[in-house]
Amino acid sequence: MFPETFETDRLRFERLRRDAVDAREFYEVSSRRNSTIAEETRYLPWNPTATVKEAADRLEEFERQWADRERAEWIVRPKEGEDGAGEIAGTAGLLCRWEKDLGVPAIWLRKPFWGRGYSGERADALLEIAFDRLDFGVVAVPLHADNEKSYRAVEKYVERHGGRYEGLLRNHAGRYDDPADHHRFSISREEYESSD
Repeated sequence: MFPETFETDRLRFERLRRDAVDAREFYEVSSRRNSTIAEETRYLPWNPTATVKEAADRLEEFERQWADRERAEWIVRPKEGEDGAGEIAGTAGLLCRWEKDLGVPAIWLRKPFWGRGYSGERADALLEIAFDRLDFGVVAVPLHADNEKSYRAVEKYVERHGGRYEGLLRNHAGRYDDPADHHRFSISREEYESSD
């Protein structure tokens, strides 16, 4: 159902699972051993991994969600010719809300890979998967209200694909124990197809 691997002009995506990414390698980039992890996850709904076992458990959970068709998660690596080629640049995901005919893309990029336009490149690929392969009617992008840099990036690719800003949802999500406001953008199948 989900592609195991795919590529964009500058990035390679491969299914995030234990036989593709070693738990220790995943731990090194997703834990406090990564000196920029607090900044990278500031607006994300997950905590850095605390142990190698927790990293392995997270990989195992991604495998379960993939098998249950709840979520597809890929490791993101820059391709040859890019600075940091072959390194883990982060992850990209697509949450499947089948009962709502809704796809929800996700991304975590490590700080050394910020500012390169990778988020938009990843979004273009995930939108193609969501609409052309999985046949969703709508893709929605929730965004922490304080995340100004990502707001501009999301706004650009949503506009490029004919979508729109829907508004601010108050106390829509949480980080740890605190409620958080979310901006919501969306693109319908009709908008996406009309923008090509």
